[in-house]
Amino acid sequence: MRTRTHRRGFAALSAAAAVLMASGVSAAQQSPALPAFDAEFLWGVASSGFQSEGRAPDSNWSRFIAAGGTADPYRDSVDFARRYISDIDLAARLGVRVYRVGIEWARLQPAPHAWDEAAFGFYDNVIARILAAGMRPMLTLDHWVYPGWALDRGGWRNPGMVEDWLANMRKVVGRYASRDPLWVTFNEPAAYVGTELRTGGIGVDEAPVMLDRIALAHNEIYDVIHGYRPDALVTSNLGYVAGAETEVNQPIVDRISAKLDFIGVDYYFAPLPQTGESAQGGAEGGSAMWELPVHPEGIYYALRHYARQFPWRPLYVVENGLPTENGQVRPDGYSRADHLRDTVYWLQRAKADGMNVIGYNYWSLTDNYEWGSYAPRFGLYTVDVLTDPTLARRPTDAVDAYVRLIRAGGVGPDYRPTRAPLPCVRIDAPDTCAGDDPA
Repeated sequence: MRTRTHRRGFAALSAAAAVLMASGVSAAQQSPALPAFDAEFLWGVASSGFQSEGRAPDSNWSRFIAAGGTADPYRDSVDFARRYISDIDLAARLGVRVYRVGIEWARLQPAPHAWDEAAFGFYDNVIARILAAGMRPMLTLDHWVYPGWALDRGGWRNPGMVEDWLANMRKVVGRYASRDPLWVTFNEPAAYVGTELRTGGIGVDEAPVMLDRIALAHNEIYDVIHGYRPDALVTSNLGYVAGAETEVNQPIVDRISAKLDFIGVDYYFAPLPQTGESAQGGAEGGSAMWELPVHPEGIYYALRHYARQFPWRPLYVVENGLPTENGQVRPDGYSRADHLRDTVYWLQRAKADGMNVIGYNYWSLTDNYEWGSYAPRFGLYTVDVLTDPTLARRPTDAVDAYVRLIRAGGVGPDYRPTRAPLPCVRIDAPDTCAGDDPA
């Protein structure tokens, strides 16, 4: 995750909000009771390969870090590569049904025509452990990291990058399709492009070409996956940008919409109230992640945005969480447990209002390397990478909250959010907010 900001007509939105508030239409209007999610709902946790594994092989990101492009050194992150058994056990004890992990291309293919069988063996063991613990793996094929040799060839500037990418991913799919995972082809494609711009992987004029190449690769590997398993569930999760979603993500959605079995949505932040800039991921040249505005009711509007566009597709929140600064109390006083409960309330509202929400992953099981820094903490379990050589996993208040939510199928029928929700037009764009707020 990483921030890109997008301006919108905030003055117009504020005026519209005033009209709505004067008319008494508000997201604060509540239904009398909420049904719980049934036993088929896919509660989950999420992680990525590079951000958590440690022992990073040669890649675009290891080189960017070595060149001094980040605030913190990588070290071995939270060392998932050696601690995956205990981490998977932590997830299983939560009661989740899905564990999202990344399958790192740079680890599997250290040279253009050479694959590392020991690296495949590592992922064999991870996936087997997830299955043995009673969970379903969700496998991410590309979470913004590619081999150093691919960077030497030009990365996403290189017309051959698509075929290089597919050569590896065909092997991954062939090896793991029988495990019936949920599949994520590319993590947040628009944010991936933005990250490549930030790290120098592409220039501004090359961004549309990179997006086209991602779409080509997604559409091709989608067919490969379905060749192995016609009933497979495949997505490319969208990093929802409240206030600018159509501007940011619709171009990739238009290119891959025919080959999405479910709509994967990541949701974190609302726009900055002072400027109307929309934030995606974390802060870049502005507010820190933990200072960005958080309005969990926004997840309802995000899901509604895609439910209207794809009324027959299932919706899955692939990532959602709350950042803190090094595990400290947030400036706004919002606790991780309260944010989690409030978010689940709005997921239940979405389901009750007819949206086909099938799953929710918390980002993330443990703290990890947030693309250059260990200061932003999202983990259910916090890990002090820079100060604790034991890398102990310490539970936050959200661990017990998540266990209780999963057991109960959500919040109780009389639960109300800890913070009064705002009308949609205060925290999202007019095209998303068309129609009534939830009543």
